[in-house]
Amino acid sequence: MFLVCSAVVVVAVLIVLPLASPPRQIPLQRVSPDSESLIRDWNLETTPDTNWAGHLIFDTVSSLLQHWPNTRYRNGHTIVPGSVPIGTLLYHGRGDNAIPTFPGWTATNPEHSFTFCKDSMTNNGSITGCWQLTFVTARPLRVLYFDGSSGAKMENGPMDAQDLLLWGRVDPARRMDERERINDLCAWGKDLGIDGYARMEMDFEVMLCDFSNGVELLSADYLSAWMEGSAREPLIFGTILSGSWHTRYPGETRVLLDLTKLVSFYDTSLAPSLVPHRESKERWDHRVLGISAPDLAVVKRRLQDVLASGTDIGSGVDWQTLYRVVVDRYADRLETLDYLLDTTTTENLDERAPIIQTELRIMLTPYILYTARPNWLSTADSVSYADGRDEAWALPVWRACATRHTAHIHGNSRLQSRLTSSEHLLLGALDGTNREICRVLVRMWVTGVHAGVDALLPGQETPVLSQILEQWRSDARSLIAWLDWSVWVKCRPMCPAEEMCYLPTWPYFGVNEWDRKDEQWKRPQPRCIRKFQPYSVLG
Repeated sequence: MFLVCSAVVVVAVLIVLPLASPPRQIPLQRVSPDSESLIRDWNLETTPDTNWAGHLIFDTVSSLLQHWPNTRYRNGHTIVPGSVPIGTLLYHGRGDNAIPTFPGWTATNPEHSFTFCKDSMTNNGSITGCWQLTFVTARPLRVLYFDGSSGAKMENGPMDAQDLLLWGRVDPARRMDERERINDLCAWGKDLGIDGYARMEMDFEVMLCDFSNGVELLSADYLSAWMEGSAREPLIFGTILSGSWHTRYPGETRVLLDLTKLVSFYDTSLAPSLVPHRESKERWDHRVLGISAPDLAVVKRRLQDVLASGTDIGSGVDWQTLYRVVVDRYADRLETLDYLLDTTTTENLDERAPIIQTELRIMLTPYILYTARPNWLSTADSVSYADGRDEAWALPVWRACATRHTAHIHGNSRLQSRLTSSEHLLLGALDGTNREICRVLVRMWVTGVHAGVDALLPGQETPVLSQILEQWRSDARSLIAWLDWSVWVKCRPMCPAEEMCYLPTWPYFGVNEWDRKDEQWKRPQPRCIRKFQPYSVLG
């Protein structure tokens, strides 16, 4: 199964990192291009340092503005400047048709906004309407995006980054203090030219600081309001449905992020004090709470610096697409590999082993050089391991796989000189994550070659296929758990036509259950819910 979480980590390509001993976290370093002498170790048996956070940065960046992964891991660790383009509609539900004269909340979808469309009921049960204001952006709005479920007024982490940025501490008693939070955010960002803040709860919202600057009223509609109680169930489902439109990549596209200015609390050069707070913890329990005062000051300065910098900075690399290329290359294939390994038995092992080996070869085909062949006779330039195997012949395959996507960046001094600090962080996270994927796949492929189950290369050993299967399973499952991509978290089996896959989200944990702390609350798991009446219980 893919519903797994792990805190394992990896070394980065062209980045000098220590190996598994001692358990400390190492900041990502800037490096010179194309210098293989800087790569201290290309040993297929060497596992990553357990405190490197690059794979966490990779996953958070790959998940930005996507509802599913940010519902699953709601404690955000990333702050990214962005913009809302001209012509974007923003919705604001209220009890009258007055344009707000103070900071307020807008939704990117009217289904979300309508839940705040105030209705009123008379004593005899009759119901009046409510107002929904639709605004359109007249210019690009400068916004700051907090990842995770940053609009969920929940304890244990979703609002840590905002509250620490504003108030320097996390006070559980203030989690519902949204009016003061938005006022203070807008006051803090005014001199930095911030028009609003993008957050996510059951759907995405933009907290606007000034309704008279940058947006125009498109319409003020007096709508028929919903009654209270069970009659509101269709309305509640509507917000869940609209949020699901942004479940996967590309997510909410009405907010455009500038990754050249990304700030991450997983960046150990900014927040090394958080390392011991994450050590040996599952990712569900990672929080920004615990950052030291000096580190918080560094993060604030970095954030202010990137907001004050101009727009014509950075390398021009499309980091979002580059990250996506890696996810697209391996997500489905690793899932297929896991399925094959999971469904292989002693009865079908002889048939399955060559199939699994072929899948490994397919993944590595663009990197398997013609000269990458085992030499069972020569020991020159060999690398021997505890089991006596020589794997040096396969190292060029690993290097090609691990470096191909970013070699042009490392090899171009002009491009390197334009990288921002945020881009160096992105590069290191991408290099390290891709390197570990390739290490494991090449290691598994080499195991199959040595065992004689590869279709094109001869083996040397008399294989014990049951041992090979266990090694393959161990390698694949460790990699999948370490990557922990939310694309693998899904309803199994698939939901029927009348249902949709749902990940429990704020505020629908059940009526009057705001203080529940069960496993479903802490570690939300996907399940199928009905698309129409009678609706499923969401708690």
